[in-house]
Amino acid sequence: MDTTQRTDQQRSADRRRRELLEAADRVVLRDGPGASMNAIAAEAGITKPILYRHFGDKGGLYAALAKRHTDALLGALRAALDAPAERRERVEATLDTYLAAIEARPQVYRFLMHPSEGGPQNDQGFDMGAYSFPLLRRMGEELADVIEERVDLGPNSQQLARVWGHGIVGMMHAAGDWWLGERPCARADLVQALADLLWGRLAAAGDKAGGPGF
Repeated sequence: MDTTQRTDQQRSADRRRRELLEAADRVVLRDGPGASMNAIAAEAGITKPILYRHFGDKGGLYAALAKRHTDALLGALRAALDAPAERRERVEATLDTYLAAIEARPQVYRFLMHPSEGGPQNDQGFDMGAYSFPLLRRMGEELADVIEERVDLGPNSQQLARVWGHGIVGMMHAAGDWWLGERPCARADLVQALADLLWGRLAAAGDKAGGPGF
């Protein structure tokens, strides 16, 4: 098989995988945590064994969907962090970007973070923690990298940046999960309260010398 043929086959496989993920997205938007492999296969117009052939099992499909949505969310968060604004405004914009994302697609959020809510119709034996926890860890590491690159935390800055990155992601996740479920206040009010909580040390820290600034 020559290189051109292999490349064409890879492009075709990648295109088919994207189509299957788009079909899965449609089912998740409709069914949330109740989205099943059967429903996704039906939406894609294929049999479940073909779906398994592309993703292995529900864990493989979940991981692919999670990467798809996490990549999009991280891109939006980076844009908020890079916006030409004062530091406090960027902090608020970053918090609001996360909350706006989970508010806009609550069924996707529930599928990724609360798949057990799907009830008995959901696939059995699926370990949510094995897949959702790495998403939060990835977000924490990404934020830690941004903090270390941009903020002067003094001695032991690398470790402090990781503490801050994972701590901020944990706060956003826990507060956002509570807020999305109960809607106790407007999104803007939650953003303001969380920014107030973070602001003390962030306001005092200087920009890292030679970095892009924060």
